[in-house]
Amino acid sequence: MATDFLDRSDAIEECYEFMLAYAGQGLFEEGGEIRRHLERAAAALSGLKQCCSTAILDTCPECADACAAFLSVLERDAQDSLAAVTMVLSQRAINSQLIDNLNGSIHLRALLTDMFLIGEILNSNVSASVIQS
Repeated sequence: MATDFLDRSDAIEECYEFMLAYAGQGLFEEGGEIRRHLERAAAALSGLKQCCSTAILDTCPECADACAAFLSVLERDAQDSLAAVTMVLSQRAINSQLIDNLNGSIHLRALLTDMFLIGEILNSNVSASVIQS
């Protein structure tokens, strides 16, 4: 269902936005709230390709074949982002500099762009189906 994909997208985007604010604070401590955001994002990243595939099939079955190759790109970017998030989560202390470097990761930025692209496709197809009804 598209809402699962959109919920996952929201969790990842909210984490990224929180990380932007966190990075600018100059913290040198554990940071429990940042850890919660990262854990939520990691959970959202796991199984993202399948979730997205289901959303596309539910929303726009006629475009599923055209989206198949891009789903492989999404999966690679999700796995790369998950690896970076998992590495950061493994640290005892998550300081602002560490998060600033994670923010700069091309993997995470590519993933966000992938999700925005898919989200727009899903939203435009939902809107089109409502108009046609």
